[in-house]
Amino acid sequence: MKKQLILKQYLKALLDGDRTLCRTVIAETMQTGVPANSIYADIIWPIMVEIEDLVRKDKITPIQEHLATRINRTIVDQLQNKLPHRPEKYKRIAICCAQDEIQELGAQIMADLFESDGWQVRFLGGGLTNDDVLEFVNQYAPDILLIYGTTPKQAPSLRQLIDTIKNVNAWPDMRIMLSGGLFNRAEGLWQEIGADLYAPTAFEAVQVAAEDNSVEPEARTINRRKRKRQKVTVAAQ
Repeated sequence: MKKQLILKQYLKALLDGDRTLCRTVIAETMQTGVPANSIYADIIWPIMVEIEDLVRKDKITPIQEHLATRINRTIVDQLQNKLPHRPEKYKRIAICCAQDEIQELGAQIMADLFESDGWQVRFLGGGLTNDDVLEFVNQYAPDILLIYGTTPKQAPSLRQLIDTIKNVNAWPDMRIMLSGGLFNRAEGLWQEIGADLYAPTAFEAVQVAAEDNSVEPEARTINRRKRKRQKVTVAAQ
């Protein structure tokens, strides 16, 4: 019950554009002993998803969306250095958004959590062309390329990017993970456009990446696809 009250208070402060109250809600929550990673998982992420849902249903104005998103990002920026730091994994991940994705918060949260988990992270954000992403992947050679998307119109471009990566085959060991509301709402879409992995939330993305790295390359594609079908079905219910 207390959590729901905090979420309600925080959401209202965000939609009102009340930066001071938003900071107060988060600070008071942390003073009760709630760690930063739980703030990410239990407040920031679910509120971000709710705001996206309110936007799709035209229940809030564009001004409210912009106010809420920018304050949320400011809070995340302030919390990032309070996350735990686990031992170096010597694994690289590049995280970007779909080309026209303007709401980068979800991808930013994922970047923070992967870095906290010991990954070497490069967060590219949005606004990049497929060629830009391909060039960076060629230079950085990540173990995982994670792409975040929220709207259906982004699917064709993402499919093109993934097809190009697969056809070129210059990075045969690199895994492609998809996340974001677009894939949460469309069951099986991540598989249809050729990705290797899928995660509905930031915390699950870190878990999926860890589990995938523990499986031999020959077996993990079959196992991962079977498990992800189950996960997508659950998420859609």
